[in-house]
Amino acid sequence: MTQVTDHGGGVRSLRVPIPDNPLGHTLVYVVDTDRGPVLIDTGWDDPESWDTLAEGLTACGTSAAGIHGVVITHHHPDHHGLSGRVREASGAWIAMHAADTAVVRRTREARPERWFAYMAAKLTAAGAPEEHIAPLRQPRHRTLPGLSPALPDRDIVPGELLALPGRRLRAIWTPGHTPGHVCLHLEEDHPARLPGRGRLFSGDHLLPEITPHIGLYEDPEDTTVTDPLGDYLDSLERVGRLAPAEVLPAHQHPFSDAAARVRELLAHHESRLTDLLVLLAEPLTPWQLAERMEWNRPWAEIPYGSRTIAVSEAEAHLRRLLKLGRAEAVPGSEPVTYVAV
Repeated sequence: MTQVTDHGGGVRSLRVPIPDNPLGHTLVYVVDTDRGPVLIDTGWDDPESWDTLAEGLTACGTSAAGIHGVVITHHHPDHHGLSGRVREASGAWIAMHAADTAVVRRTREARPERWFAYMAAKLTAAGAPEEHIAPLRQPRHRTLPGLSPALPDRDIVPGELLALPGRRLRAIWTPGHTPGHVCLHLEEDHPARLPGRGRLFSGDHLLPEITPHIGLYEDPEDTTVTDPLGDYLDSLERVGRLAPAEVLPAHQHPFSDAAARVRELLAHHESRLTDLLVLLAEPLTPWQLAERMEWNRPWAEIPYGSRTIAVSEAEAHLRRLLKLGRAEAVPGSEPVTYVAV
């Protein structure tokens, strides 16, 4: 059975499954407007996910063909995956922040071989062992999800109200999880009169119990040294100041007291940075650092793909330490090692 939750005030959510993923599902929100329902995110591009979305929309009294627009919090396939199918069914517009639209455009234009070669070079530079890199040298046997995501046709402009007739939904740019991640602030009284300023559709930026992945912004053509963790921490503080009455996240469940959750996440990352400085008492490559960091399971039990993600997260934390002047690269090391200052 499709699980539909009515949050009041013309907002409902559908639990759209993510295949073979411990997150289980994406919460897709259906927002009523004077021109018809608008979706916030759409779910993974998979037959079961599509059927669940379609059934949920029917339970809401509408259909995929009746959707007026699609607002995407960020480009990841569990959020943007079904956008193209919704647009094909309805003619709906798709809106996304320009920074993530650029990622979608690169994904559509790049050959998989280019991506595998880029990842192999990045992991080599991070000090990954050959047995981890070797599979990337044989891309013909591998596939990637979301290689042809729908190209959005509208930009989400930070600080502006979206064109949702009869609603006040303002875009809040919250980079970190992705460069163009947005939260969406529904500037309307909470239907249950909870204290606070409206409701916040938080995507993956602010989740009740999970710390979202903060890795590197990957662009094979751009050599800019970005600071995703710094972006995320700044974005967290911005959202905390909004003081919404309720947060409607893309995973798990709605919750209140966004400011308290923001404080928890800020403290978590500060503690993590402090722990890394202890590890960096000796020079380590990003791969060696990832091996020694605390994860939700021992390193030996972390599967192949998740190890690559873990190394990216280690590098994001390293970049933050470098920018703060709390760590530095060891001159002449190859692959490059880093040490606490």
